[in-house]
Amino acid sequence: MVFDLNGVRMRVVKTAAAGVVNFETIFQFEQDESGVVSASYSGGGVIKGFLVGKIDGNALSFRYCQADERGRLDGGVSDCELERTSDGRIRLIERFRWESRDEVGENIFEEIAAN
Repeated sequence: MVFDLNGVRMRVVKTAAAGVVNFETIFQFEQDESGVVSASYSGGGVIKGFLVGKIDGNALSFRYCQADERGRLDGGVSDCELERTSDGRIRLIERFRWESRDEVGENIFEEIAAN
């Protein structure tokens, strides 16, 4: 299945204890024709965050960095699977590993439906 994340907005629907993002954190994705994906995100406890990676079919791998409300600057790596929800929206299952702290976890994001 081919996924196009260009222009897609997402939010977390399930987060790990080691995660910082929450339902208020909004991700805005871009994707170019070569499969490079980037996103900026903010909200909840995150002041500003960025990710950049590569999509290959239903697999997405990226690096992320972010600044949070407590003044922390953190970053890490993620490997993700993409799938479709029953109503056709994109779901992203992220397995992340912080590189700035000793924690791992899994987050699930879903595309925000257009109004």
